Amino acid sequence: MFPSFISIVSVYGSYLRRCFISAGLSSQKIDVDDQTTLHFWGPKKETARKKPSLVLIHGFGPMAIWQWRQQVQFLAPHFDVYVPDLVFFGASKTKSSERSEVFQAASLAKLLDKLDVKRFHVLGTSYGGFVAYHLAKMLGERVEKVVIASSGVNMRKSDNAALMERAKLDKIEDLMLPATPKQLRNLMGLSVSKRLNMLPSFFLNDLINNLYSENRKEKMELLKGLTLGRDDAVNLSPLQQEVLIIWGEHDQIFPVKMATELKQVIGKKARLELIKNASHVPQIEKAGEFNKIVLDFLRAGS
Repeated sequence: MFPSFISIVSVYGSYLRRCFISAGLSSQKIDVDDQTTLHFWGPKKETARKKPSLVLIHGFGPMAIWQWRQQVQFLAPHFDVYVPDLVFFGASKTKSSERSEVFQAASLAKLLDKLDVKRFHVLGTSYGGFVAYHLAKMLGERVEKVVIASSGVNMRKSDNAALMERAKLDKIEDLMLPATPKQLRNLMGLSVSKRLNMLPSFFLNDLINNLYSENRKEKMELLKGLTLGRDDAVNLSPLQQEVLIIWGEHDQIFPVKMATELKQVIGKKARLELIKNASHVPQIEKAGEFNKIVLDFLRAGS
């Protein structure tokens, strides 16, 4: 039992930052315009642009360092890796009233312009996959290859209703922005394939206080601002890039049937890889397999 004044989450967060630094990345902030500031982890200026560029876009939940540690450590030797915190996550913020995933993509495009990143690959997971899709549409040939992981870009209104039924909840924010240990257990139960019922409440409260409490109002607005999943028609156009769709076979947030459909609608250059014994976060549950699939895809033909 840890003393009440010690935050396990804060200690582990320090470890994550050291992992990013040891991979050659540094913590940076840039004003992308007069309203929006983005925090990101990226190569130092003196070492940037010596390798192909790769942008990792996190999902709806903790800030980026909590979602991409094993990918950064594995992929940094092969790519100039840029890991932004989306607006209202971590130290990224805006005065704009815009809240859509399209706005998130436009903000990242401005960031990459500021960094003089001309061409790059992009990998987005869950909510980050929505942003990656729009970024690829927005920037066209500047985006070389696209990886969409566990992301129901093709979701319909009925898919949202089905998710709420599986979660046994009425409001999406009670799932995606847990405020109690019970709600966080619910989210974890849908997100990972292993049972985590034995995690103590004091640890879950520590997670909630450190990772889910900041900017709650604005994050609720982000959920309401989604342009995808508003009706029962898939409002999605194909991408011109080669696309890898990678999914956990037991995903309960976005069931695997959505991955199969996404492959059909997103373009002729799309391929699908399913990871066994993984749910909504295969990049964490099956990091080794996930990383190899991604690296083989990004390096193919180069």
